Amino acid sequence: MSPQPPSPNSDVRRLQDDGYGVQLRAGHLLVSTPYVNARREVKWGYLVSTVELIDLANRPDIHVAYFLGEAVDDYPCSSDGTRLDSLIYQFGPVDLGQGLVVTCGFSQRPTTPRNDYENYYDKMATYVGMLQAHAQTVNGTISYRQHPPIVATPEESVFQYEDAATTHARIGAVVDRIRGLRVAIVGLGGSGSYVLDAVAKTPVGEIHLFDDDLLLNHNAFRSPGAATLEELNARPTKVAHHATKYAAMHRHVIPHRERITAENAHQLTGFDFVFISVDAGHDKRVIFETLRGANIPFVDTGMGVYQRGSSIGGVVRTSASLPTQADPNWIMADGEISFMDDGDDGYAQNIQIVELNMLNAALAVIKWKQCFGFYFDFENEYTSNYTIDGNHMLNRGAVA
Repeated sequence: MSPQPPSPNSDVRRLQDDGYGVQLRAGHLLVSTPYVNARREVKWGYLVSTVELIDLANRPDIHVAYFLGEAVDDYPCSSDGTRLDSLIYQFGPVDLGQGLVVTCGFSQRPTTPRNDYENYYDKMATYVGMLQAHAQTVNGTISYRQHPPIVATPEESVFQYEDAATTHARIGAVVDRIRGLRVAIVGLGGSGSYVLDAVAKTPVGEIHLFDDDLLLNHNAFRSPGAATLEELNARPTKVAHHATKYAAMHRHVIPHRERITAENAHQLTGFDFVFISVDAGHDKRVIFETLRGANIPFVDTGMGVYQRGSSIGGVVRTSASLPTQADPNWIMADGEISFMDDGDDGYAQNIQIVELNMLNAALAVIKWKQCFGFYFDFENEYTSNYTIDGNHMLNRGAVA
């Protein structure tokens, strides 16, 4: 057992220096506190708050906090054993994600000019003081400084820095649905690179990139971010360039400089989900057949874009194949997806526009998250076609 290492946040360090028992877990700040239970016994629990760990935003984003008792159903009480309903605004249990389930939520605004807490120290010390006051009525010698030893729990995050967006939105239990998945992205062109941009901001366990092309001038204008002139002159592979960029956020972006073909499609059978963003052809058919045979869910992206006069039209397609579909062979048989090499179609002529790539990727990522219950999915459609002219979205093949 050892104390939590010092935090880069000065408010958290101040709590540690002042003798509070502090832990950082699942993107939240936990501070040990004595409290009274319904049997008028003094126990130890935790005050829980979202927290910014970087020392640029020490002001809490919200005044509410959570409480975790000795047991998840053990509510804090006054010294006479009456539950502190005046402090509780949310009864639990409340799942904050990553295994952190709390007893209830507290709401107590301070009497300050902003009507809010100026820093984390004041916020956590105020809530601890409220609970400790009742505990000291029962046991006059109790103090927050007597907290139990902190057990070090070095949870390695896939992120280089804490995912404060999830904790601030309080959707940790939702995000848990995709946590730890092994994901592959086949093709790092316009749509595939934007798929990476979105997936890299999720706590999936690994993101594997498959592509054998170089990052060239025209690619830079339909990829996320901005490649420097020096980077383009170095002629990196797409997978190496994007893996390096996104390693700044996600620890496990793994590049593979190879094209997935009929000969090596079996490499994809070890993943939990696969995004496919490659041109039509025989190899694509084999990829589909291989994934279907292994019951691996996947999403295929595609665009049919054409120019007439001085304007552009077309359709952005997103198609999903899920093991739960009633007809497992629809994606091979309905004719919506071409498996023929056709050098005359609009996509083969490389008419790709960055916002269409972004949209194609966004729809693919939404479908992926629907597959794992992150988003509602009432229609269970297997393909969606967005038509530029009129902004129409047509869903097809609702499957049970």
